[in-house]
Amino acid sequence: MLWVLGPRPFRNWNPLRFAHIEPVSRRHFQPLSCIDWREGTVSHTAYELRCRECGKGYGNQPLSICEDCFSPLEVDFDLEYARSRFTREAITAGPLNMWRYKALLPVAENYVPQTPAGLTPLLEAPRLGARIGAKNLYIKNDAVCLPTLSFKDRVVAVALANAQAFGFDTVGCSSTGNLANAVAAGAARLGLKTYILVPADLEPAKILNTQVYGATLIRIDGNYDHCNRLCSQIAEKYNWGFVNVNLRPYYAEGSKTVGFEIAEQLGWRLPDNVVVPMAGGSLITKIKKAFRELVALGLVADKPVKFFGAQATGCSPISTAVRSGADAIEPQRPNTIARSLAIGNPADGSYAIRVIRDSGGWAEDVSDVEIVSAIQELAETEGVFTETAGGVTTAVTARLYAHGRIKPDELTVSCITGNGLKTTDVLQGAYTQEQTVRPRLSDFAAYLEEQQGTFAEVA
Repeated sequence: MLWVLGPRPFRNWNPLRFAHIEPVSRRHFQPLSCIDWREGTVSHTAYELRCRECGKGYGNQPLSICEDCFSPLEVDFDLEYARSRFTREAITAGPLNMWRYKALLPVAENYVPQTPAGLTPLLEAPRLGARIGAKNLYIKNDAVCLPTLSFKDRVVAVALANAQAFGFDTVGCSSTGNLANAVAAGAARLGLKTYILVPADLEPAKILNTQVYGATLIRIDGNYDHCNRLCSQIAEKYNWGFVNVNLRPYYAEGSKTVGFEIAEQLGWRLPDNVVVPMAGGSLITKIKKAFRELVALGLVADKPVKFFGAQATGCSPISTAVRSGADAIEPQRPNTIARSLAIGNPADGSYAIRVIRDSGGWAEDVSDVEIVSAIQELAETEGVFTETAGGVTTAVTARLYAHGRIKPDELTVSCITGNGLKTTDVLQGAYTQEQTVRPRLSDFAAYLEEQQGTFAEVA
């Protein structure tokens, strides 16, 4: 474990900082930006933490809140330094995963990734489009992201790289399911101890998909917001690396790779619209940041892109604020089958509102019945089986076309963030089990005749 010594001491720690690392041998340290924790060398300071409101810089350390104004911290990149490293040629020559964009991710230049994820398909969706009135619709399909079939694999890969850099041997998270799976799998691959807190009513498939990796899973008698507050206290007491608490600024940067991939897969151009599911609100802001960085580096032509947020009606603090014209989030108590989006007090809600409004976009929320119907429709038309969050995105996308907020000819990308195998319980009873047929052609012919008769009666 490497500590870079500096003049800034650890004193007057505020609990709102969530967690910190104690000084080694009573010495003070200030981690720098690009540290090779394997070789013990320090390269150019290509990025640092900076307050999103007051702009105060913090170097690099496991920290997520500004000590002056208590606003969230974000990774700020030196784009001029990245200009010669983040090029189309360098990206094309890179690995076939999210690490092809490593030059704009908060890791050391010579960091060797151990957790491949990303580079998921961008699919044309003509059959779904025909049903909902879209002529130029694409699906960004993170339902097949490795290793745990959700976009959370991206953010966890970056968070755990930084957990190693800061010397943590124990990591964890609060989660509504997908993040729990991703942290458990990533930590197992890196040999890190793992503690994961989830709401007690989480889907059984997501609980199993966390435990199978050997993680310590703790079910909390409460919702996600209760889990998250407890994680903040645990990180402070035990000096553990919680990916969405004291490692949150680094973790969130992994979401930029969704935006980078969309642009590259469209032939280095930006879409007209992006529809994004919202839980904590971070993903939509990071796709926007990715597009902004691509424009600044000259990799894509600048153009207006509208951002549309999607939530479930049973937990819709961001979409409610957008539709009502409010600037602040009114916390809600989650009550929806879309548990992966069930965050009643979203950490990045105000920033998501800003991205949506500034882009000329909109936000909608849909009922549980609409979510299930949209899951089925996406599967039946495009062969993509998504979890409830993807049902939310698909249903909201359809509504945006129906209400004229997205025009039929506009190039629109709808983000599918998780796999349907994780939430099969919501389809319980939706499909009947057919009678068995003996292995004889005559029996099959009789069955077929019966079915065709049934279809004719329905028609």
